[in-house]
Amino acid sequence: MRTLLTKIRNTLSPQASLPAAARMERLSDRRGLPAFDPGPQAVVKACTAWLCAAQDHSSSNDGGVARDYSLVTGWSSSYPETTGYIIPTLIALAQRTGDEGGDEALHGRARRMLDWCLAIQFAQGGFQGGKIDSTPRVPVTFNTGQILLGLAAGVAAYGAAYADAMHRAASWLRDSQDADGCWRRHPTPFASAGDKAYETHVAWGLFEADHVAPGHGYGAAGLRQVDWALTKQRPNGWFASNCLDNPLLPLTHTIGYALRGLLEAHRFSARADLLDAAARTGTSVARAVAADGYLAGRLGPDFQPGANYACLTGSAQNAHCLLLLYRLTGERPYLDAGRRLNRYVRRAVSIDGPAHARGGVKGSFPVDGDYGTWAYLNWAAKFCIDANLLEVEIERETGDA
Repeated sequence: MRTLLTKIRNTLSPQASLPAAARMERLSDRRGLPAFDPGPQAVVKACTAWLCAAQDHSSSNDGGVARDYSLVTGWSSSYPETTGYIIPTLIALAQRTGDEGGDEALHGRARRMLDWCLAIQFAQGGFQGGKIDSTPRVPVTFNTGQILLGLAAGVAAYGAAYADAMHRAASWLRDSQDADGCWRRHPTPFASAGDKAYETHVAWGLFEADHVAPGHGYGAAGLRQVDWALTKQRPNGWFASNCLDNPLLPLTHTIGYALRGLLEAHRFSARADLLDAAARTGTSVARAVAADGYLAGRLGPDFQPGANYACLTGSAQNAHCLLLLYRLTGERPYLDAGRRLNRYVRRAVSIDGPAHARGGVKGSFPVDGDYGTWAYLNWAAKFCIDANLLEVEIERETGDA
């Protein structure tokens, strides 16, 4: 009996020790999504404000963006990887006011993020994995590629101050690539070992560097990686070796990374085979999206559900990719599925809740799912902004709301 009671106590204690805010959020999520859709404009505004708060409240107070707000532990320290690709989103938001000269406050935030990235770059050009205070502190391929997206955007928007750092990061990636196009020399210590097809998202960073500084072989190196990744793609568009921790049931987050890299490779090279490959993946993702926009957070080899929660990050990423596919192909199913995904994520975003949650996007819905558990993630907010901005652009172009 004592053993049985101990087992029961051990099972219950992790839940019983949760802060009240976490328990309340789980209870609310278990009731289901709110019916109310705030709409793209309201959610973009709220998510932008949340990202600003994440920069201001980072526990490391360094100009980077806090990785997350946890309902268990509060604001985290800054996260180099995602701060890197938040930069292009902030620049795009700042530039939207056009003739008025842009939003100087957002430009200032983007430049603080860029300056912080410069300060933490390794001499050889790479960047660390994990949060700024994570160990071991070693250069990592994936994280460097994500920060390269920000550095290239910084060069395009603000000029030469960021060019040296961009070249060092891009050259480090180009020169550390294996002959077959895969990167194996500098894996992250914060994911399972093995090749990663989703590093097409690293290749995207090289394409952006090539756009602003052609002639250094950056884009060619990116295409070598994408061609390698295609050896992992099945006829239905599913990728092997494409997850942080479970290649048989990859997260929609890493599926979204892989798909975006394919799309950017096509946009960089105009190769029809890359658009065909992206369409194979996109078509299967679109078919997996339910009528209400729910997409299981993990998908198996036949794109069947592999989780009982939505990975909101992956839903937003795949929404953006499907909307891009619609722009490239004109095929309506991509537009419809992308809108359903966006609508689902928007319904999960509070625009008038507590300060830490207002405009935040959870890792999982429900909040206790196994991706970003109990937390609002900075990159989830970034991808939500990107996807909704594109939806608004398409509505303006087509007049189809």
